[in-house]
Amino acid sequence: MSKLGLLVLMAMFGLTGCAVEFENPQAARELADLAKPPGSVYTGWRVYQDKCAGCHGAEASGSVSAPDLLLRVRDLGPQRFVSLVLQRYDWGLPATQAKPQTPARAALIEDILQRKDAPIAMPAWGDEPRVSAHILDVYAYLSARSEGTQGLGRPAP
Repeated sequence: MSKLGLLVLMAMFGLTGCAVEFENPQAARELADLAKPPGSVYTGWRVYQDKCAGCHGAEASGSVSAPDLLLRVRDLGPQRFVSLVLQRYDWGLPATQAKPQTPARAALIEDILQRKDAPIAMPAWGDEPRVSAHILDVYAYLSARSEGTQGLGRPAP
């Protein structure tokens, strides 16, 4: 086969690949969706505003009592984020009082939510149903904010 024939053949294969991509935009969208963190940015924003903004600030950029989450989330993947938020943080209670059913733990949660004692330590949120059910949504919101794909304020539903 001549060089010209080979060149024509290569061009045909190249254009065929473009035509498949052009005719099948769904595959490109699916690949783009796989690159996004799991969860809903809007739902994550709602849970964040309800459970996290009181300490970390409405825009997740930190406050005098809690760090900037946008800087911290940049280095975390979803698995590490979930682990840290749901399990890692200490309650500041003895192990015998840190079980989910104890009145001491319920009182500590209430104190944290009402910011009665400052400074407070970040609690583990694993036993809080709204946070544990939507932890990947919170991650999606914070990731979008830290990457700059979500601006300030309320995201679109």
